[in-house]
Amino acid sequence: MDLADLFPRIEDVPEKHDIAPLHQRHYLCGGELKPWNGPAEEVCSPVCMRNGKTLEPRVIGSFPSCTEKESMEALDAAVLAYNSGRGQWPTMAVEERIRCVQAFADRMKEKREEVIRLLMWEIGKSHADSAKEFDRTVAYIVDTIDALKELDRVSSRFTITEGIVAQIRRAPLGVVLCMGPFNYPLNETFTTLIPALIMGNSLILKPPRFGVLLYEPLLTAFRDSFPPGVINVIYGDGATVVTPLMKSGRIDVLAFIGSHRVADILKTQHPKPHRLRCALGMGAKNPAILLPDADLDLAVRETITGSLSFNGQRCTALKIIFVHRDIADDYLKRYCAALDSLKAGMPWEEGVSITPLPEPGKTGYLAGLVADAVEQGAKIANGAGGTFAGTLFRPAALYPVNETMRVYHEEQFGPVVPIVPFDDIEDPIEYVIGSFFGQQLSIFGRDSDTMARLIDPLVNQVCRVNINSQCQRGPDTFPFGGRKDSAEGTLSVTDALRVFSIRAVVAAKGGELNNDIIRDIVRNRKSNFLSTDFIL
Repeated sequence: MDLADLFPRIEDVPEKHDIAPLHQRHYLCGGELKPWNGPAEEVCSPVCMRNGKTLEPRVIGSFPSCTEKESMEALDAAVLAYNSGRGQWPTMAVEERIRCVQAFADRMKEKREEVIRLLMWEIGKSHADSAKEFDRTVAYIVDTIDALKELDRVSSRFTITEGIVAQIRRAPLGVVLCMGPFNYPLNETFTTLIPALIMGNSLILKPPRFGVLLYEPLLTAFRDSFPPGVINVIYGDGATVVTPLMKSGRIDVLAFIGSHRVADILKTQHPKPHRLRCALGMGAKNPAILLPDADLDLAVRETITGSLSFNGQRCTALKIIFVHRDIADDYLKRYCAALDSLKAGMPWEEGVSITPLPEPGKTGYLAGLVADAVEQGAKIANGAGGTFAGTLFRPAALYPVNETMRVYHEEQFGPVVPIVPFDDIEDPIEYVIGSFFGQQLSIFGRDSDTMARLIDPLVNQVCRVNINSQCQRGPDTFPFGGRKDSAEGTLSVTDALRVFSIRAVVAAKGGELNNDIIRDIVRNRKSNFLSTDFIL
């Protein structure tokens, strides 16, 4: 079937999955949904509509094109809410902040179907994966609450050392600018937003360039769950609304998930970069290494999922596959058979794997990578691989790929899979060492001695080595980080709480006066910080 024929006519869209245009005309600032009467940015879905032989973009809504004025108003609101650490939110008891976050999660769950539908239409994510993203985000909030309870329980005691009585707890850092990625616009954004909030920081959220509209149903929940100014949501062009925030010097923490190029720009815009804390998730070119004794059934299953889940648009995707030459032909045959069985179609279709790509010009970019590899001697190993229509691109497995090809080096972030044969294990190891990225890799094999020899040096190049399994972020309790240009800081449910806070100590020399003061403060619950309350 021609890929263009997979796109629906407007009358073919199932009623239960169809969407009414959402033209957003508010932004959240200082605890108010402020009306927006200025210019708006139109949102077109990657799900095109078929009109005869023509594919036409479908407008599914619009959002405010805020200016520097609104951006600075949001900053003023966040700074006022934090109030140099004296605001209601940063001085609030941990248990009260937990109640606010739980109230938000309860309100958020009421918007589940609306958010899932917007995820499908705005970024082309399948219904199943959109539902999974929403549910995983809610679960992440619950896990974060549980982790903070445990952290606070450990901190609810006093320490006496060398005659000094002290209590050590974690305190917020200030004003956080939170910017998430388009491929997981809800989940990845919330993995920084929720811990930053719950630790007592105030926050400015700038939604990603795709996946903007899904925040509209959540604005009221944000407003009603937190004190005014604790969370502010602005929209618009990044250069227009983010640059003045960074240049102001009043952003204390940058939480950004995107390219290292943009991260570098943002950091250098801050007038005091040494004071700027950063939690950055950036690029990756995660390799899979198939040793000659690899279980090919297992390896194919894991590398297909690892390289092509959500069209390969994941930072944790397997973006290059090294396979030992002894098994390369067999592996390639099996991989391509599995690849060609993947269903391409629209996000609401049952069992669909390959869906429209949200980035403008992405299919042309991927076609350029394929053409360059073919020109340099690679072949498209699977039937119709590399063909495209509109925003749909049929996955292409390229073999044999070598270092002269762009796809060997560039993070394709899409359904193009470079496969590299090797004879000497030093070849993929040297690739890992020489790469600008250092997030994860996967090794497939059976011999434990060989595995051990590879693991020891490779954990010094990447932050996660996966044995006979694809690269991935979860479980969310595991550390998630990267070396080199892949990340700054480590995120997990527990790590993120530490990233957005700092250890603070209240201490006093032991003695009758100080002991009486501390006893009175604690027994009469006069302080939210100096406390032995135990959260159940």
